[in-house]
Amino acid sequence: MSTNKAPVLITGAAGRVGGVGKLVVELLRASGLPVRALVRRDDERAAHLRGLGAEVVVVDLTKSEEVLPAVQGCRLVFFSTSVSSNYLEATAVMAAAARACPGIELLVNLSQMTVGTMDLTHVTESPQQRLQWLSEQVLNWSGVPVTHLRPTVFQENPLFWGLAAKSIADSGAIALPFGRGRTNPVAVNDVAEVAAAILLEPSKYVGKAVELTGPRSVDMYDLVEEYSAALGRHISYVEIPSETWEDKVLKQSGLPDHAYQHVATMAKLHETGDYDRFTNSVQEVLGRPAASISATIKARRSNFPIPLTT
Repeated sequence: MSTNKAPVLITGAAGRVGGVGKLVVELLRASGLPVRALVRRDDERAAHLRGLGAEVVVVDLTKSEEVLPAVQGCRLVFFSTSVSSNYLEATAVMAAAARACPGIELLVNLSQMTVGTMDLTHVTESPQQRLQWLSEQVLNWSGVPVTHLRPTVFQENPLFWGLAAKSIADSGAIALPFGRGRTNPVAVNDVAEVAAAILLEPSKYVGKAVELTGPRSVDMYDLVEEYSAALGRHISYVEIPSETWEDKVLKQSGLPDHAYQHVATMAKLHETGDYDRFTNSVQEVLGRPAASISATIKARRSNFPIPLTT
């Protein structure tokens, strides 16, 4: 149990961005670290965080006059924020605030693995991924000790979770425009556990980018076997053209335009093999293999709206 009294600031603590922030709060509180949980609204999710013993602050990440007091007095920061058009602005505000606080030992930035292959002339069509790449540059320029945490794609991403569940409910199959493209999504819980482990030993990770994947890279024909095992029923994969999928599936999802463009780009990048990645980082940091999507569905069955057995 830590004896350091300076709190760890966790943004995105209310449970968005896949719920990573909330899980990091829970893990750090279980380890005895004091936590300052930053939320946008004081609601039942904030009450849950207070119940864990976290100090809760209500802050708009785009307002420096609110962010600076939240950072002051902290020694570690876990920074994550939702997919949005003001992502870069929020990152720049956090970088400026952290730079103004000399006691910061490490800022862990939740990014995305696609960013690792981007530069000024090699970008994707996703405005969100462009903002995430720029955000990493801003944090690097700030001089704040930083670690970039780069998951491939969450297993709980709409592509593999909400949209997949609806497709299964409608047809008993997962229809996606991935072709035979391979993918390796990582569990939110694994990302949160790695983030917590880094925050518990910050000096080991300063200046590093830690890339996270699931246990194996497979195409959707193999991945649906994991859905079948978890749900206790046969699930098949149906290849569908990108245009058809966007018109019949994605446009019906109700996603805001910025998030819509992000998910649409991710689907295209899957088809071209950009998510065909594997790292052993989960094993190296946590001492155990990364969770399969089958294990994640079973562990979070109440959040996956398909019965486990027929």
